[in-house]
Amino acid sequence: MNIYTRKQQWKIVLFVIAIVIIIVSLWYTNSLVKKIADEERTKVKLWAEAVQKKAKLVRFTNELFTKIKLEERKKAELYAQATQRLASAEMSDLTFILKVIQSNTTVPVILTNEKEKIAGFRNLDTLREKDTSYVRQQFLDMKKKYPPIEVEYFKGKKNYLYYNDSKVFTDIKLVFDSLIKSFISEVAVNTASVPVIYTDSTKKNILAYGNLDSSVFSDPIKMEERLQSMASQNPVIEIDLGEGGKNYIYYEQSTLLTQLKYYPYVQFGVIGLFLLIAYSLFSTARKSEQNQVWVGMSKETAHQLGTPLSSLMAWVELLKAQGVEDDIIKELNRDVDRLNTITERFSKIGSVPNMQSENIKQVLDHAVDYIKLRTSRNVSFAVNCSEKNVTAKISIPLFEWVVENLCKNAVDAMDGKGSITVDVTDATQYVYIDFSDTGKGIPKGKAKTVFEPGFTTKQRGWGLGLSLCKRIIENYHNGKIFVKRTEPGQGTTFRIVLEK
Repeated sequence: MNIYTRKQQWKIVLFVIAIVIIIVSLWYTNSLVKKIADEERTKVKLWAEAVQKKAKLVRFTNELFTKIKLEERKKAELYAQATQRLASAEMSDLTFILKVIQSNTTVPVILTNEKEKIAGFRNLDTLREKDTSYVRQQFLDMKKKYPPIEVEYFKGKKNYLYYNDSKVFTDIKLVFDSLIKSFISEVAVNTASVPVIYTDSTKKNILAYGNLDSSVFSDPIKMEERLQSMASQNPVIEIDLGEGGKNYIYYEQSTLLTQLKYYPYVQFGVIGLFLLIAYSLFSTARKSEQNQVWVGMSKETAHQLGTPLSSLMAWVELLKAQGVEDDIIKELNRDVDRLNTITERFSKIGSVPNMQSENIKQVLDHAVDYIKLRTSRNVSFAVNCSEKNVTAKISIPLFEWVVENLCKNAVDAMDGKGSITVDVTDATQYVYIDFSDTGKGIPKGKAKTVFEPGFTTKQRGWGLGLSLCKRIIENYHNGKIFVKRTEPGQGTTFRIVLEK
């Protein structure tokens, strides 16, 4: 098992672990959210029940208040009737009438004639009842508040009885108003800590709100949308206040619960972004280190080859001077030139190569002929080109290195027996070069891994050939190289794409 197989397995294991962690985290968070939502719903339910009970108390107080108000009106009317009968000459027994008049000890009343001249009063402030301006002001207040009761005392002549609320009634009213204000504030500032809106019977006028931004209520459209959203989440609570009509309470989930519900997704998003950035930085750093290793190794190799190469050139000249056969000298010169080319190739790694427009067909023929002479006769080679003059900017030493590596890999994949075909296609903007063999093929899952340093299927291979090809084509020629087609047992096709 090579390093890339183990790397792939580790990726799968880590991916599965990450998925399990995400699923467990989401499950736990959702369970926690559900529990908090249930607790919040219970709190809201208890709060709503308390609101309903207090609403009943408010309604009862309101009804009591109304009854007292009616009773005081009746008292004022009874007082007026007693006054009318007292003024009538037909009454022979005045004891009962006087008793009725004297029994009114709570309701403030003022009796006036038709010209609004005060004829008498009862139950005003005893300390200020001698102050005529005070009495007059009380009369004006009574006149504004309630319509007077007519008292006919003699043949169409009338007096008017004005009255006001008693002190007991006023105190009850203050208590009632305080109770209403307390009720509204308790609705707004609720123990459940949920956003809440308290409206009147029209469901448009906001009486109070709690745990909400006031900017929501500046726009009627936004406010209506918020009310509809609340109504869709939870049933609206109806509050019956008796004569005050029906009010309504809208509420929704608390902000904390909403944030907790979406927190895992935000968390995983942030972690994922962080991991992506970290992976990108580490990958860039790793590639930079690899490039430095490649450049350093290539420069060192070129340097190490330089000394024996110079020596070999000297030996060739010596052998030529001693009269060695020309064929031997010719073959030695070819191998020396080959070593010189290899040295030049290694020396160009890490440097900017000299790119020139070359005839691709001629370069391929030269490189393939070199490999053909050093390969078994059981391997056939063919270079096909759609056009005679197909050119592209390349560095001949580096490009021939790529061709040799691809051909050698193809020969190894065929176990020294088969055919290698090189097809050149001239397109409008690009030149496509396809290297096809009849070898064992590459498993489809390994089609991209073959270009990684160290990947090899050979017993004694280093796994650097295809990686070197990828670097030369993509880094120096601004082209692309990839596995175009592969089938186990039927061969592989590598494609090189160069800009014209």
